[in-house]
Amino acid sequence: MGEVRVTRGDIRWYSFRRPDKRRPVLILARDDVLEVVGEVIVVPATRTIRGLSSEVALGLDDGMPVECVLNFDHLTLARRERIGELICPLPPRRWDDIRAALLVACGFE
Repeated sequence: MGEVRVTRGDIRWYSFRRPDKRRPVLILARDDVLEVVGEVIVVPATRTIRGLSSEVALGLDDGMPVECVLNFDHLTLARRERIGELICPLPPRRWDDIRAALLVACGFE
């Protein structure tokens, strides 16, 4: 796969370790650390939609190939060398939803 240049707000393919699979992740880490650290903060996307306030629904209007949610209860670190190709950038209008879900998932809301 090799190293790729990532940007905060990218939604990219990521290869998780087995038994999980390749799935989309939102790059959440700050741009100023993305080129410095070996692991970056990401939020995985899933087609399992539970309707939780810690989820952010994404769909075709957002550039995603299918309806899914970003699941902030599964916030994780991603190894840079496992980050793959760009699916789409997160639309700027969605950042307020991202912030709200992150605060809920961390117990601040």
